[in-house]
Amino acid sequence: MSDYEDIDYAVTDTTAIITINRPHRYNAFRGKTVEEMVKAFRKAWADKGVRAVILTGAGEKAFCTGGDVKQRAATGDYGPTESGLFEIGYLHKLIRDIPKPVIAAVNGLAIGGGHVLHVLCDLSIAAEHARFGQAGPRVGSFDAGFGSAFLARVVGEKRAREIWYLCRQYDAETAQRWGLVNEVVPADQLLPEATRWAAQIAEMSPTAIRFLKQSFNADTDHQAGLSNLAMSALDVFGETDEAKEGAAAFAEKRKPDFAKHALS
Repeated sequence: MSDYEDIDYAVTDTTAIITINRPHRYNAFRGKTVEEMVKAFRKAWADKGVRAVILTGAGEKAFCTGGDVKQRAATGDYGPTESGLFEIGYLHKLIRDIPKPVIAAVNGLAIGGGHVLHVLCDLSIAAEHARFGQAGPRVGSFDAGFGSAFLARVVGEKRAREIWYLCRQYDAETAQRWGLVNEVVPADQLLPEATRWAAQIAEMSPTAIRFLKQSFNADTDHQAGLSNLAMSALDVFGETDEAKEGAAAFAEKRKPDFAKHALS
């Protein structure tokens, strides 16, 4: 019996593969999903035989579409967890801190919080049909931490603001041109290609890779403080009528009415 309900975890040779397994919700995550991903990443960290991690989604439609907005609309939160906490901020930090490269194999939609996850991975490989974008302001949510500040380091300020302010979706070719992804491949080659990259990493000095990852992270580690602040702000914002309107509109498949919340 699997140790997980919302994800799958497997190790092949020197590669751990973490698969978000909620295709009926376009691999959107609830609290339990995040908790299981945290456990899986920690397991991969502790396994000395694992040299790289691949993060992907089940099915062909979605890599991950972020937090489960339908769950939030129904219960006001992302559902119960063993710890009682919704640890998405800790998951973000864990993806950065694990001393092994994390490769996002983007097999479809990478939207909202799912887009943040792929951006935080060390490398991203996308299927040709993958699409990328943000949805937070449309559904009464935001990520003012790594999801915006680090994104600006990846694609530049103007592109990052466009992605967040307009909530458009971008195809894989555009994502590669902007530096959001490293490689675009046919869908049936996505996992094989990600596995090849992971195998190449396994041929390198693990100590050198560890120091390199920590060196790359050092320049933006201060953004963890912004992330903590942003998650606290999001907790408060989530209780407002404005945020609830965004979640309700998404669940009811209608356009949200934010007009009365406009700031002077």
